[in-house]
Amino acid sequence: MFSPLSGLATLRDARSKRASSYDRTGGNADRIVIAPHSTAVLADLRGAGCIRHIWMTHDSKDPLIRRNAVLRMCWDGQAHPSVESPLGDFFGQGWGENYNFIALPLAAAPNRGRALNCFFPMPFGAGARIEVENQSDAAIDALYYYIDYEEWAQAPADAGRFHAWWHRELSDPYHADGREHEWNAFGLVPDNPSDRDNYLFADIRGRGHFVGVNYYVDCPTPMWYGEGDDMFLVDGEPWPGSLHGTGTEDYFCSSWCPLELYQHPYFGYARVNNRAEDYLHNSGWLGRTHCYRFHIEDPIHFTRSLRASIEHGHANGLVLDLCSVAYWYQTLPSAPFPPLPERDARQNMKPIGVIDIHRWREAWRQSRGGGKLWGNEA
Repeated sequence: MFSPLSGLATLRDARSKRASSYDRTGGNADRIVIAPHSTAVLADLRGAGCIRHIWMTHDSKDPLIRRNAVLRMCWDGQAHPSVESPLGDFFGQGWGENYNFIALPLAAAPNRGRALNCFFPMPFGAGARIEVENQSDAAIDALYYYIDYEEWAQAPADAGRFHAWWHRELSDPYHADGREHEWNAFGLVPDNPSDRDNYLFADIRGRGHFVGVNYYVDCPTPMWYGEGDDMFLVDGEPWPGSLHGTGTEDYFCSSWCPLELYQHPYFGYARVNNRAEDYLHNSGWLGRTHCYRFHIEDPIHFTRSLRASIEHGHANGLVLDLCSVAYWYQTLPSAPFPPLPERDARQNMKPIGVIDIHRWREAWRQSRGGGKLWGNEA
């Protein structure tokens, strides 16, 4: 039986080391500054070893620095990164926000999620490089960090290399009549015997196993966003694949369209859109939701490839602003990621609030001649 503590008493041939932002003069300025549009190398390690823990926190005048700064990691001298993601999204902080987040491999700790932690083990055989690029027009005035790692004589032959990929899409409703179909609001929702138009978590080449995803949903409608099924196609197999789900909340280990904060070590909802204080979004599922699922006990194995995706609404019927970070281990060399969208293409959609909803209602009233219309007349 696996336990996070099962190997804790085993003595191993390793040397514990740390790369950190400590003040080299012996003073208390234990931070680095990253100027606008520049890159800082946090660790450039030689030989074999394994990163065991990363902690960091930061300060910047840019309120969206967590989306505008980019985290990259490279293993064993590979020229292109195996990890590339906006800083906040990688650690489980969507939309450039900060909020508490509790999971086994990742956490954002108090004060209000400003302390970012990663416990994914990251082995390497011939070097590791971790850097942060500040793509903001404002400086990162302070970046404090620990990177705790072990030096090994050599990496085990069966140790995969850690990967993480950020993706974003403003989804299209893929229907011939152009309407957003869900819950049969405009008649029967069509079938979807394919994953072709799904939102993509990852499209991987090589041997490895998939270990989880942070999924950030910004929904511009009060309609439930999560009727879509998750689909994992292993080693080039055709649809429906070896792992075919039954709904978004089912994949994220919950049920019945949740609107509750809930944080388990392996799954949960770290941010929901219907908080009492979030009055602009207090209508159905309108607004921002952060779901997460980590396959700690049940990694998804592949020997040649994996296509991991999810429908955006049943049969891909909804417009949603979707962002995700997928996490997996695989052999090297790995394929380069698609180019990371430029900073301006990573900004948030403008929130929809009560005034917008009232304008929708008035447009609907006028389309029916105005007068005493309540709002749900056929």
